[in-house]
Amino acid sequence: MAFDSFGAFIVMEGHGPYVWTCYFVFFLLMGVLAWWSLRQRRAVIARHHRQIGSTPIRNNSPAGASFTRIEPSHD
Repeated sequence: MAFDSFGAFIVMEGHGPYVWTCYFVFFLLMGVLAWWSLRQRRAVIARHHRQIGSTPIRNNSPAGASFTRIEPSHD
């Protein structure tokens, strides 16, 4: 589709207001979605940092497992 001028491109034979409104709403929603996603990501990371900071430091052994060497008896 070729247009004679920039004004004709904006008007788009009468369809311009609909087309440009759709583009505006699309980019507005994409911007809001990106902002909301980043905000939620920061909230999750902050929550995990708070949880990690509040838990006591444990030893590195697996829970409930203790390994001791047992010497076999030679009877």
